[in-house]
Amino acid sequence: MDWDTDTDDSDMSLGSVEEAEVEEMDRLGICSELRSDSETSHKRLDVSQKRLELLLHSSPCGLIVTDALEPDQPIIYVNTVFEFITGYKAEEILGRNCRFLQHRGPLAQRRHPLVDTATVGRIRRCLLEGVEFRGEILNFRKDGTPLMNKLCMTPIHAEDGTITHVIGIQSFTEAKIDLGPLPWKESLLWSKDQPLKEANSYKSSPVGPGQSSKDVCGLLQLSDEVLTLKILSLVSPRDVAALGLVCRRLNELTKNDSLWKSVCQNSWGIEATKALESVSGAGNLAWGRLARELTTLEAAAWRKLTVGGAVEPSRCNFSACAVGNRLVLFGGEGVNMQPMNDTFVLDLSVKHPAWQHVNVKSPPPGRWGHTLSCLNGSWLVVFGGCGRDGLLNDVFIVDLDEKQPTWREVGAGAGAPIPRSWHSSCTLDGTKLVVSGGCADSGVLLSDTFLLDLTMEKPMWREIEVTWSPPSRLGHTLCVYQGWKVLMFGGLAKSGPLRLRSSDVFTIDLSEEQPKWKYVTGSTLPGGAAPAGTPPPPRLDHVAFSIPGGRILIFGGSTAGQHSPAQVYVLDPKEENSTWRVLNVPGQQPKFAWGHSTCVVGGTRAVVLGGHTGDEWILNELHELSITHKRTDHAFLEKGLSRYLVESCYAYEEVLGGRTIFYVSEPSASPSRSLFRLQGSYSIEFHITVPRVRLTISGSFVFPISSSLLLPAGRRTPMMELLLPSYLGDA
Repeated sequence: MDWDTDTDDSDMSLGSVEEAEVEEMDRLGICSELRSDSETSHKRLDVSQKRLELLLHSSPCGLIVTDALEPDQPIIYVNTVFEFITGYKAEEILGRNCRFLQHRGPLAQRRHPLVDTATVGRIRRCLLEGVEFRGEILNFRKDGTPLMNKLCMTPIHAEDGTITHVIGIQSFTEAKIDLGPLPWKESLLWSKDQPLKEANSYKSSPVGPGQSSKDVCGLLQLSDEVLTLKILSLVSPRDVAALGLVCRRLNELTKNDSLWKSVCQNSWGIEATKALESVSGAGNLAWGRLARELTTLEAAAWRKLTVGGAVEPSRCNFSACAVGNRLVLFGGEGVNMQPMNDTFVLDLSVKHPAWQHVNVKSPPPGRWGHTLSCLNGSWLVVFGGCGRDGLLNDVFIVDLDEKQPTWREVGAGAGAPIPRSWHSSCTLDGTKLVVSGGCADSGVLLSDTFLLDLTMEKPMWREIEVTWSPPSRLGHTLCVYQGWKVLMFGGLAKSGPLRLRSSDVFTIDLSEEQPKWKYVTGSTLPGGAAPAGTPPPPRLDHVAFSIPGGRILIFGGSTAGQHSPAQVYVLDPKEENSTWRVLNVPGQQPKFAWGHSTCVVGGTRAVVLGGHTGDEWILNELHELSITHKRTDHAFLEKGLSRYLVESCYAYEEVLGGRTIFYVSEPSASPSRSLFRLQGSYSIEFHITVPRVRLTISGSFVFPISSSLLLPAGRRTPMMELLLPSYLGDA
C-alpha cells in the first residue's frame, strides 16, 4: 500500500486513542474483526463553522482502519471526527486509499507540491517493513483548507504474523499556510444548507451574477440526458462510482439503475450482460449493486448444495458445462475403463434440483478426457477425448432445446486437429470453438491452437498460425476476456526433457490479423522470472473462469503435495503489470475441484460437481462459488430486519435442561443454524452473521406475540402466524 503521506517523529501512538473511540470500536466489532461494512452509513451532524474551528483547536482524533490484504489498502472504517474535520463523508472515503487527503480538494489529480515527498518514502518503508509510523504531514480538507495531520499508523498482525489491517490515528490542527481559494469551489461544491432541489436544478447555465462561465466546470453545464447517455454510460463502473461522489447532481444521476445497466453493457460487453440476464431474469438484477460487487468482489462466497437424482452408472473423467441455469454432464470413464456416451442434466432454477438422464438420439462414441462446451445459448459441443479404440478428434453438436435432441457430427476434414485428450477449449462470441494443446499418441504433448466456426454451413477447422507458442502442455485452461482475447494458465508443461506443473500465464488476441502469444507473468518453470504478487502454486486440471470486467479467477486442480485446493486467486490481464492476489472467500469450500467437473453459470457462479473418494464420485453434493449476492441475501437488508423476520422466517421450540427456548430461523436454515432466539413471550434477542454480505448485527427488540407460543411439536411455525394482526398492519 502507498499511503503517500508525510510525517515526522511524534509521541503519538495507538495507545493515545481517546476512550470514547475505543468504546466505539468495541461496539462496532473493529477491535476483534477490524471489519466494517462498506454499505454502513454514518450519522451526519450538521456542524457550524464555529463548531468546526472548536474541533480543530481542541485537536480531536480522527480514526480510520484499512484492509492490508487488499490491493492499495482501502479504508474500511472511518469515525465521525475524521468526517467532520476533513469535510468528506464516509461514502466518499470508504474503499479509497488515505493518500487522497494530500490532494487539495476532490478534483485534484495529484499530490500538492507542499507535501513533503521524503516523508512519503518513510511511510512506504514503514508499511513494507510492518512497523509503526509516527509523524506529521500536510493534508487538505475537501474545501481545500490546509491541515497539519499528526499521524500514527499501527499495523495489526494475525497469528501467523501477516499484517491484516492498519489503524491510522490523526490529530488535526490548522496549518498556517495561505494558499488562496480553490477556483472551482463555488461552482461545484454546494453548502449543506442548499437544498437538493436547487443543486439538481443546476443544468445548462450555472452562471450567476458576477460569475463568468469560464469559472464553472463545463461538465456540469450539460443536460442530464447528455451526461447520462454520452459520458457516464461510456466510462468504467469504478469511474462512475467515483463521479457520483463529486457533487449532489452527479450523485443523483448515478442512482439510476438504467444508467448502470448501460455502464455494464459498455464495460463488460453485451454478451456478458445477456448471460447475466439469462440466468437471473432481466427484472431481477440490480445493476448498480452488481457493478459494485463484480468490481470489488466483496460478495464472493462459497455455499454447499445437495441435489437429488443420480448419475448412473458411476463414472469419473467426465466433462460438464452450463447451459443457462442447467448443468449438463456428458460421457466419462466407467467401471473397467468403460467409455460412456450418455447425457445428464441438472436444472438449478427449480425448487428441488435433481439429476435427470436425457434421451438424446445418435450419441457420439463413448469417451473420457474430452471437452464439453456451450455455444449459441443451447448448443452442446463435444470434442476429442479417449474412446474405446484410442484418441479422438471428432466434433459433435446437439441443441438441448430441441423437442427431440439429436447429436450430429461436424468439422470433419483434412484440416482437423490431430486426435488428442486432456486438451483445453473455450468459445468465442457463442459461435466459435477454440481448442489448444493436450496429449497425442504415445504421450506427446501438444502446443497448437485451432478454431472452428460453427455458424458456417459446413464448419471447417482453421489452425491459428503463430511465430511462437507456449511450451507444450496438457491439463491447462483457456479463458476468454474482452471479446476475442484468450488467456492460458497452468497445466503439465514440457520443460526440456521434463514435464512439470506450471503457473505461467499467456495471452493471445484472436481478433488480430496476425495473432501472437504474449507472456504475461513470471513462471515457476526452470529459468523463469518470479511471478508478481502471490501467484497460485503450479497446477493442472484446475478451474479457471473469467468474470464480467475481464478478471480471471483460479482455484482447484492438482498441485504438488496436495489435491484440488479451494484457495481462490485473481489476475487482471488488462493491467499493464498484471499481479496475482489471493481472494479470501468465506463459506464452506469443496475438498476437491476439477476443471472438467466444474460449470460456470452466467459468468458469476462456478458450481463444483461434488468430489470423490477413491474411484467414487459424489455428484449429489455441489459447492457453489458465487461472486454476487443472490436476491435472498438482500432480503432483510432491503425490507428491514423486523419485516424480514415476519415475512420470511419460522419459529420452533427446543427443551434444554428443563427450560423451553424458542428459536427463529431462515426458511432454508436448520435448527442448529438459527438466527434468532425468543426470550420469554415478547422479547427477541438476535445475533445474525451473514458471510455473503459480511454483516454482523446484534441486539434485541420486542414483538407482540398473539399466542402463548405453544408451537406444534416437530414443526416450524411461520412467524406471521404468531404475531398480532395490529403489528402486521404496522409492519
